[in-house]
Amino acid sequence: MNKLYIPENYQPRLDVYRTQKAIAFVKRTFQDRLSAALNLKRVSAPLFVTEASGLNDNLNGYERPVSFDIPAVGESGQVVHSLAKWKRLALKEYRFFVGNGLYTDMNAIRRDEELDNIHSIYVDQWDWEKVITREERTVEYLVDTVKKIVGVICDTNELLKIDFPELNCNIERELSVITSEELLRLYPTLTSKEREYEYVKEHKTALIIGIGGALSNGKPHDGRAPDYDDWSLNGDILIYNETLDIALEISSMGIRVDEESLARQLKISGCEDRASLPFHKMLLEGELPLTVGGGIGQSRLCMLMMGCAHIGEVQSSIWDKETVEKCREAGIRLL
Repeated sequence: MNKLYIPENYQPRLDVYRTQKAIAFVKRTFQDRLSAALNLKRVSAPLFVTEASGLNDNLNGYERPVSFDIPAVGESGQVVHSLAKWKRLALKEYRFFVGNGLYTDMNAIRRDEELDNIHSIYVDQWDWEKVITREERTVEYLVDTVKKIVGVICDTNELLKIDFPELNCNIERELSVITSEELLRLYPTLTSKEREYEYVKEHKTALIIGIGGALSNGKPHDGRAPDYDDWSLNGDILIYNETLDIALEISSMGIRVDEESLARQLKISGCEDRASLPFHKMLLEGELPLTVGGGIGQSRLCMLMMGCAHIGEVQSSIWDKETVEKCREAGIRLL
């Protein structure tokens, strides 16, 4: 069986029908408010891209994309892992200008995901990307953007509780900011996930800056592909989940690589061969806009606000038989 945690005396706060209504409320309310807060326009996005385009997200480098041949096209396609690169190209093609951006519903399959209460092979998130100036490529701009996102999360949660008084999730509005190196120094004997837990349990809502590059212990805080986020200007948004007693990652985001940081990170990662791919060539030649962007987990946001114990309570996916049986025994309704 995959990892499964059953909270003591757990009971769903909503029945199946009201669960579906609450999911719709969260998704509708959050995306409308996110669009207004960050000045984003909704666009349609691909479910798959060609393998040769280099547009798919390589995540940590070991996950296998779902691939298939397309006889009518004569190429192979890949189901997207995320739209990190596609969004930036779309901003150029759609001629977005500084201060404006896009968001889209992203659906993906991550076949190699290790399954537990918050991980599924099915990924649904709001992917967003916004054009910025070179002068805005700063930690201060990153933090300001995250504060706006956290504000939208908290507003959505408070509105949800008005329509669904059975729910009682409280989310801390005040954002605590720390770098991954500072976190390592604070808890030098703990693993990165243990460090996140200790910090977020105390501060409730946090931004951990600096994901992907090696820290003073020689290891990165967490894996991050070298060709979309600038490792010194990115971060993860984590919120304390009381139901599961965990630091729940809601968003992975950051200011994207420019020409210099892309070349440097490709070299560090031993991925310099990617420089010849169409997307990377455009970026290295300065043909793509400078951007900030990220993904915000739809199901994770729903399960947090609704006090759910398992992500399968707010999305329909595939689980091993033992997990299904254990959840049934514990009163956890998997969709």
